[in-house]
Amino acid sequence: MKLDQIHNIYFLGIGGIGMSALARYFKRLGKNVAGYDKTQTDLTQIMEEEGIPIHYDDDVELIPVKFFEKENTIVVITPAIPTNQEEWAFFKKNAYTIKKRAEVLGIITADTYCFAVAGTHGKTTTSTILGHLLYDAGVDVTAFVGGISENYGTNLIGSGKTVTVVEADEFDRSFMQLSPDKACITSMDADHLDIYGDEQAIRSTFIDFAAKIKNPNDLYVAEGLELKGVNVGVENGGDYSISDIEIIDGHYSFTINTPLERIPNVTFSLPGKHNLSNALMAFAMAYDYGVSAEKLVRALATFKGIQRRFSYQIKSDKLVYIDDYAHHPTEIQAVYQAIRSLYPNKRNKVVFQPHLFSRTQDFMDGFAASLAQFDSVDLLEIYPARELPIKGVTSQALLHKIDNPNKRLLTKEDLISSLKDRDYDVLITLGAGDIGAMVNNIKILLNETI
Repeated sequence: MKLDQIHNIYFLGIGGIGMSALARYFKRLGKNVAGYDKTQTDLTQIMEEEGIPIHYDDDVELIPVKFFEKENTIVVITPAIPTNQEEWAFFKKNAYTIKKRAEVLGIITADTYCFAVAGTHGKTTTSTILGHLLYDAGVDVTAFVGGISENYGTNLIGSGKTVTVVEADEFDRSFMQLSPDKACITSMDADHLDIYGDEQAIRSTFIDFAAKIKNPNDLYVAEGLELKGVNVGVENGGDYSISDIEIIDGHYSFTINTPLERIPNVTFSLPGKHNLSNALMAFAMAYDYGVSAEKLVRALATFKGIQRRFSYQIKSDKLVYIDDYAHHPTEIQAVYQAIRSLYPNKRNKVVFQPHLFSRTQDFMDGFAASLAQFDSVDLLEIYPARELPIKGVTSQALLHKIDNPNKRLLTKEDLISSLKDRDYDVLITLGAGDIGAMVNNIKILLNETI
């Protein structure tokens, strides 16, 4: 399929972070873009302001007239859309060209030099850092990222036609649609077991993805992963590593060791060893592509972060409030370690909203262990997303497993008022559901208590 011959792009689930980046990309190209989503969000409102019509009722009559021109239209879908959705049924019945988001990304990137960032954790952070490094260095790049960059206020960095940066998503084996020139794998932990069944199956799929890179010098592998490629690890003495780590005024200062040179006095502001690893991975890929160390060091120092990735909402001597997208035990553990290293003598409280019944079932013990380390734990009900309830899988069951006397189960309605009782110095909200929509109201309330 040649996208330059298509005039109309219609999105089912346009409000998703990955779908919206594609929608904005096609809008920039001058295509007619519109879509449906079940929920209005800040992101959908921004797209509407950018001239993309969006409606929120599943109704074929709300589809703009020009998108009934079947020959000139493709429909892009997300797996979150239920198969009985009325508009999707209409497009299938009338034999429209329907593509998954990953397929469209594959078509877009086929004619570019493509960097693909894969891994159970770290995809969004690493791809956003990489997009920033390349764009700041003047590379003709477009980066499709799974979060809102604080530097650019968007999930679409640049508008280049030569180089692309994409998140290689393992969900539904989507990343097998891509044909990357360079790729990295940040982690291969068990996840999406509703799709894969067991950890071995997901690891095998990552290995299949790695095999798409014919030259091992173009595959970048995080420490601990048994794959042939360029080894990238913070302190493991790999092909790329970091040494001389210091924390100065809340920022990291360190030396990057490459196969060619040592690069001292590098600064980076995102906390946590996992973020140092993500930054090093992005650095290695851009450095081997040919961007100078001087430009990369400058860009790392100016990277501001990503919304909902260890995102400071309040940072004062009296109170710190951090919001993060973490929704897997390994990610929660990484956040905890960063909190303890930055604020070792301050009382912390975590508010966690589990995401998906299946994930909660698969990692119940892991969630309990990682959450129990915080000084106190507030738990919300499970955010179901695309799933129906599973018998016995509840937040109450998870709460029971958390070995911490300072724990409670709250409704979203009760949470904000309960936070007025300031028995903490550092508050952390975690989860991939709609807890993100509560952040602003929590921030307003906490500012009143300082």
